[in-house]
Amino acid sequence: MPIATPEVYNEMLDRAKAGKFAYPAINVTSSQTLHAALRGFAEAESDGIIQISTGGAEFLGGQYNKDMVTGAVALAEFAHIVAAKYDITVALHTDHCPKDKLDSYVRPLIEVSAERVARGENPLFQSHMWDGSAETLADNLAIGQELLAKAAAARIILEVEITPTGGEEDGVTHEINDELYTTVDDALRTAEALGLGEKGRYLLAASFGNVHGVYKPGNVVLRPELLKDLQAGVAEKYGKASPFDFVFHGGSGSTAEEIATALENGVVKMNLDTDTQYAFTRPVANHMFKNYDGVLKVDGEVGIKSTYDPRTWGKLAEAGMAVRVTEACAALRSTGTKLK
Repeated sequence: MPIATPEVYNEMLDRAKAGKFAYPAINVTSSQTLHAALRGFAEAESDGIIQISTGGAEFLGGQYNKDMVTGAVALAEFAHIVAAKYDITVALHTDHCPKDKLDSYVRPLIEVSAERVARGENPLFQSHMWDGSAETLADNLAIGQELLAKAAAARIILEVEITPTGGEEDGVTHEINDELYTTVDDALRTAEALGLGEKGRYLLAASFGNVHGVYKPGNVVLRPELLKDLQAGVAEKYGKASPFDFVFHGGSGSTAEEIATALENGVVKMNLDTDTQYAFTRPVANHMFKNYDGVLKVDGEVGIKSTYDPRTWGKLAEAGMAVRVTEACAALRSTGTKLK
């Protein structure tokens, strides 16, 4: 059962919350990066989450028509087959989806899973993300209510982002400023609108200074201790201890201390994209520079087929990204925690 059933996915998240570890959620854009993520999880003996962004799905759909649903469904179906060869369990997830892409991405994908569930099958994806951070909180939560009901009916978990994450992610940009911090009032309004599990399970991407993309230490002020305040504020009103399952976005460049604090305060999922992109591409660049006269037909020569064969440098890329995934598992304490 390499692809988690709804029951197993819930168990995975519960185990992470109780054990104060988190699953790396690795963005993939190809069969190669999918295998790299699966390999990294397997080598770390960690379960994990594989995710596809709108841009990733468009790329997977091919440059002829760039259909996001086609790309996401195709890779998900592929994952259901190839993941069976890996001795770990993974959940399939779709990453950031803003309002203007809901009708061309998340809503159709929920319908695909709803049709599967109606036939007695498991959903194709185990969770989807609604990114309403560019909307007012009222509009964000109203759409979240609609999507949560549909997701729950299709046995899917919803991820919601209620306040902005800085930087740029697939064309959605937020400035790096003081608005990048979720308040207790934001969390209370979320609990009131979406419930605390009785309306369907959801993951919460709260903001504590997070920024997508690449940044050097000191350029961004992360306050993961804020998550404790959000948990406590909602727990006080509703009488449910540690009510939220948090997601850590924009984690590239985070310190070990910042990650540890986030884990202690309820983070069960941490997204990785920028770092794994570099880890995949760096060995390819190295190969190209070292084998310049082999990968190119220089000065009328014929090159060296074995050096420009995509399998040659593709294997290096897979290995490089897999190493970065194992490092993420170690940082998030998920190493060795796979379901037995």
